[in-house]
Amino acid sequence: MAKQLKITWTKSFIGYPRTQRLTIQSLGLRKLNHSVVKEDCAQIRGQIEKVKHMVLVEEIDEA
Repeated sequence: MAKQLKITWTKSFIGYPRTQRLTIQSLGLRKLNHSVVKEDCAQIRGQIEKVKHMVLVEEIDEA
C-alpha cells in the first residue's frame, strides 16, 4: 500500500518570495482552498517543507 498526501492551499502567498509562489504552483495548486492528492515521496515532502506555513497536509492510506 502506497501512502498519498492530500495537500490543501490555505494561505495566500502575497508578500512571500517568488520561489515559494513557484513551489505552490509546482505542487499543482491553482487557487486558495484548492486541494491535490500526490504520492508520498521525498521530493513532494521537500516542497511541502518549503511552504508548510501556507498548506495543510493530510495523509491518506490507499485501500
